[in-house]
Amino acid sequence: MVLSVSERTFAQEVFQASTPVLVHFWAPWCGLCRAIDPTLASFESQWAGKVKLLGVNADQSLKLANTYRLTNLPTLIWFEGEKVRFRFEQYQGREELRRTLDAWMLATERSSPTQRLEPQQQVAKR
Repeated sequence: MVLSVSERTFAQEVFQASTPVLVHFWAPWCGLCRAIDPTLASFESQWAGKVKLLGVNADQSLKLANTYRLTNLPTLIWFEGEKVRFRFEQYQGREELRRTLDAWMLATERSSPTQRLEPQQQVAKR
């Protein structure tokens, strides 16, 4: 089960985390948001302790939805501290999502803070 955060707890849970944080922006009416839950749970289990997975109900957190300019749901955003490192908005299937998440994790493990690309160079948009 993904830990849910709100606008009130977002900064503490995301920006102050000791590991990278994957935030799943979703809504109760979004079927695709529910469809990716098993893939996210599997990813979280595989990388336990190396990444934190959080969920944000975009309908209840309009300020966050606006801050991160959500245009599609589900949207996944990978944070390291206060920096957005990766973004995934165009769900094309479980296999693509799984490959993308694993690639993000491997890129995070390989890179040092001085070698990272700027976030705009790493956006996973199609």
